[in-house]
Amino acid sequence: MTDSESDGTGRKVHLPSSTSTEPAWNDRNLRELAGHISSGVVFAHVRASTGSPVQQTNCHPFRHGRWLWMHNGLIHDFQQVKRDLLLAVDPVLYPEIEGTTDSEIFFHLALTLGLEDDPPGAVARAVGLIEETGRGHGVEHPIQMTVATTDGDRVWAFRYSSQGKSRSLFYSTAVDTLRAQYPDNPVLHELSDETRLVVSEPLGDLVGAWNEVPEASYGVIQEGQDELLPFTPTYVRA
Repeated sequence: MTDSESDGTGRKVHLPSSTSTEPAWNDRNLRELAGHISSGVVFAHVRASTGSPVQQTNCHPFRHGRWLWMHNGLIHDFQQVKRDLLLAVDPVLYPEIEGTTDSEIFFHLALTLGLEDDPPGAVARAVGLIEETGRGHGVEHPIQMTVATTDGDRVWAFRYSSQGKSRSLFYSTAVDTLRAQYPDNPVLHELSDETRLVVSEPLGDLVGAWNEVPEASYGVIQEGQDELLPFTPTYVRA
């Protein structure tokens, strides 16, 4: 579930992502690996299928080169729009699609539309295409999503739905702020000021530790100042 780590010289060392159909708490390999791997960016996803088979190729995160992608939500009436969306994927990228999920096709649409050069713009264009395609098939609310993607250095996290009632998404309060509020909490003194968590639901019971990402917004987690910005789909066929 990690993309890269430092080898002690400042260079990034490539690490493969790990997926499994087993729940994380039952995965012995995960427990063994987790004790030996360190990384500046870690993605973890527990999948609840919305209809596609439970199989390894359908497990998140999905990968293309340095890029990882996770999606919580669904493309509504996916079987109706699947063919049109697949045909919109760059033919060069099409052979990389191994599973049957809407999330993986969503990822490859974003890659087709420029994810590696402009992540926010590419996701906006992919969402716009999904909405246009869905509405062309009579789907009232084509997409429900929180999405996280990374190039191994920065993380982009999006919250949006066509209905305006998106799945929840939270980010952690700055560690230096929490450390000042809870000077006796030993865990906070083990974390760097750059540490951030983005989660579907708050973890633990530390008051003030979590902030909800606003509806139709996205955040950028990066070295230095993080960003929280509005998200609006781009309709590429308009």
